[in-house]
Amino acid sequence: MTTRVRTLMTAGIGLVAVLALLVAACTTEDTDAPAPAPSDAAATQEEAVADEEAAPDPAEVEEAEEAAAEAYMNPGAGVSVTQARATWSTGYMQAAIYHHLLEELGYDVSEPAEHELANDIFYVALGRGEVDFWVNGWIPGHLKFFEAELADGSIVAEHVEIVGWEIAAAGLEGLLTNKDIAEEYGIKTVGQINDDPDLIALYDATDTSPGDGVVQILVCPDGWTCDDIFAETIEFNGWDNLEAVRAGYDAMFAEAVAKVADGDPVIVYTWSPSGYLTRLIPGDNVVWLAVEHENVLDGSTTGAFDFDDFPPAALGPEYCTNDPCYTGFAAADIRVVANNDFLAANPAARKLFELVTLTVIDVALQNVRFDEGENTTADVNRHAAEWIEANRAQVDEWLTAARDAA
Repeated sequence: MTTRVRTLMTAGIGLVAVLALLVAACTTEDTDAPAPAPSDAAATQEEAVADEEAAPDPAEVEEAEEAAAEAYMNPGAGVSVTQARATWSTGYMQAAIYHHLLEELGYDVSEPAEHELANDIFYVALGRGEVDFWVNGWIPGHLKFFEAELADGSIVAEHVEIVGWEIAAAGLEGLLTNKDIAEEYGIKTVGQINDDPDLIALYDATDTSPGDGVVQILVCPDGWTCDDIFAETIEFNGWDNLEAVRAGYDAMFAEAVAKVADGDPVIVYTWSPSGYLTRLIPGDNVVWLAVEHENVLDGSTTGAFDFDDFPPAALGPEYCTNDPCYTGFAAADIRVVANNDFLAANPAARKLFELVTLTVIDVALQNVRFDEGENTTADVNRHAAEWIEANRAQVDEWLTAARDAA
């Protein structure tokens, strides 16, 4: 008991009164003191409220996650792409396949059939940025178009890039002739026909200008490159008794098929992959007509046509008149050619172009369906869609890599 309490009680004040005085005194003395700190429970409650206010809305989180997933799956969303295609039907399905794959990446891609262009027109348009890409580059044959000059003084090669390996070393090109005639007359090379009056007379008798003393060889239309290659080969070798005829290919090929069926000698250009080789079949009714290695263009006349270092075609004597079998053309790589600015702005598309590959057999089988009547744009797109689904596991790997690249 404190001294103050003893004093008050000694003075005759009761205990209750003493306590009342003490409470009053304490209250008066502590008026200016700081408020006591909140209890641990109160602090925890305040922290919980703060955490609840700071936590994201679950609905907003879900919406953000969905948006991120959508962006990942569609890196091409909002991007319009102008895709061209070549004028030969054997390349239509490939164009449609790439078209559909880009659409799976979210790109808005034009129908390739709406921009079907001749080689010289396409490459200039690509250099100018008027189209973004095509999948019908035949390399090295098309390299001559890279040298075309644009209005600003630059050349096409400065604005475009060859990408990926769509079908490597698959573009076998050359001349076909009747198998039975080649065997009967011991024909080995084109140069042999040019140099032999009897062979000239044999082929001249039933060609497009019979009796003129010159053998007309059916090549391909202007602008396909193959026409220029063979015409230059004639000039390079001084084959004055041979002439390259350039015309509509399908009609010309049909003429060759009819001549072979009738037993009339003919020399006609063709290529693989194509359905044409299901009608004129090397080793069956025709053979590839070889040239000597020394007759192959070496770049001395046109720098773009330097095939001297390319190996001969991997064909045996059953399929070719000579072994080794130099056809006079380099086996082309069929590849994507795209505008540089488009590639730089679209890493997903670039990665896709780098990865996609097809087989000669797949293309040839579709070419046969096309030639047999399934030849509308809708048919071609259906063929492409069927190919994609038949190869879905591989396709999905390509698409995932393209999305990752973006």
